[in-house]
Amino acid sequence: MKFEKIAFALMFGLVLVGCDSRIDAVNMEMVNIRNQQPLPIEPAPVFPPVPTFNYAAHQLKSPFMPSSLAAELKIMSGKRVYPNFSRQSQPLESYALESLNMKGSMRNQSGQILGLIQTPDGEIERVQVGNYMGMNQGRIVKITPTQIDLVEIIPDGREGYVERPRSLVLIGPAP
Repeated sequence: MKFEKIAFALMFGLVLVGCDSRIDAVNMEMVNIRNQQPLPIEPAPVFPPVPTFNYAAHQLKSPFMPSSLAAELKIMSGKRVYPNFSRQSQPLESYALESLNMKGSMRNQSGQILGLIQTPDGEIERVQVGNYMGMNQGRIVKITPTQIDLVEIIPDGREGYVERPRSLVLIGPAP
């Protein structure tokens, strides 16, 4: 039993000595690193100047705009159009035009064609020429049994507005 205690004490001492030598080695390496001369900082690279380029194709079609919209904007560029923000909005103006579906048409007592529009909520609304729908102040200008034509007022990208023709087409038979 005494032999085991002595062996254990010797082993414990060797472990402590081994740990001490590792710590000393680390401390010695840190002293060596601190005594070394600092490395010089490389100078910043010199970049050659980029030649300037003058863009001379302002009158041509913009590559960043779809061709149909570019054509519409060119046609409408001479017109001065402004949306009427003081006008009270109508129920179908709270929906994007793309989310509305034409479901059919009918005639009123005076023979005028009315369009039937289905909202995303599944409700059917009657519209007539002069009503507004869509989020860009789209005014209905013509209704046929298979199509509703309207004119929207959209920003032209130059702090102004232009009119854009749009249509809703009846797809398939009405339910």
